[in-house]
Formats: sequence, structure tokens, C-alpha cells
Amino acid sequence: MLTFCRVRELRRKSEDRQVELTDAALHIIATKGIAALSTRSLAAQVGLSSGAIFRHFASIEGLLDAVVARVESVLESTYPAPTLPPVERLERFVEARSTAVGNQLGILRLVLSEQFLLALPERGSARLAACVRKTQAFVVECVREGQKAGALRGDLPAETLAPIVMGTVQMLALSTSKTRQRDAEARAVLGSLLALLRSPTVAPSLSRKSSP
Repeated sequence: MLTFCRVRELRRKSEDRQVELTDAALHIIATKGIAALSTRSLAAQVGLSSGAIFRHFASIEGLLDAVVARVESVLESTYPAPTLPPVERLERFVEARSTAVGNQLGILRLVLSEQFLLALPERGSARLAACVRKTQAFVVECVREGQKAGALRGDLPAETLAPIVMGTVQMLALSTSKTRQRDAEARAVLGSLLALLRSPTVAPSLSRKSSP
């Protein structure tokens, strides 16, 4: 008879394997496109049999649903604490989101490409579209709060400045530089972004200093 601890351990291992499989699926999407994703290609990617894949996902639709859930989880983890000042929230968000998406470029391909969204089941496409809307709303809200506080420039609407923030996230995520060089580039780009967004009357010290 299985004990409670054993059941919990088995469940945790199953959940860990599902994360491994969905990350592998995202890698296939990033490198070969969503049309290349199948239980067979996923099995080859992770070194398992197709039967082993079906033990976790009953169908390709189930696999795609799990991929969407993984994307939602990764993106959700990049939102900073709402109690932080708006400029620091933006800074932390750009750092966290660009790193998370840079580590899993399949996410970027899914949420930015209409072709990829159309290839998903309708429910999955709707969920990813909701992720995009939430991100846009978050950035706009941070910019507006920063403008009201006098920390960010107020001569342009928040809706105009928000795409600049998102473009910076995408650029950093797509960087192919080696880790140390990429970190230096990220600090420089983030500094330039904040300088662009900041009100001319605000000293740079209002922003959280980047780590060396």
C-alpha cells in the first residue's frame, strides 16, 4: 500500500517530468516551428518512447494545453511585487521577463506569431492572447503610476511608451551573446531604457541600481 509521502513523491516526479516535456516541446517550437511538434518528435527530443509521452499527455491537444499552461506559469513568475515603486517594478519586470523568455524562445514565438497562435486549439490561443493583454496592461499601469509620481516623463501617453518597454524585453530575450557579455549588454540597454522613460527633472538615483 502506498503511503501518503510516497504518493506525494510520485506526484512531484510526474509534475517535474511534465515540466521537462513541455520545456522540450517549447524548444521544438522555437527551433523547428509548431508544425514539427508531435508526440514522436517530443519523444525523440527527450529520449523516451512515444508510449511514455502518452502516459503524461493523452493526445497532442493535451500536450499543447500543457505547453500553454507552462507558458502562463513562466510569464506569471516574471511579475514583480505590486508594492514596489513603479519604476523599480518596470526594471525588475524587464530583467525577469527578458531572462525567462530568453531561456525559452518558444514562448516568444508562440505569443508574438499569429501563425503560431492559429495553429493552437482555440482555447489555447485565447489563453495566450490573455497573457499578452495582461502584460500590456501591467506595463501601461507602471508607466502611468510613474508619470503620476513625477518619476517618468509625462509628455507622451503611457500607451505610447509601453511598446518601447516591450520591444526592449524582446531585444534582450533574443540576444545571442555569451552570458557575461549578455549581462553587461542588458544592464546598458536597461539603463538606456530608463533614461528614455525618466522625467528630465528626476535624478538617476530614483531607479534601483543595477547589480555589477
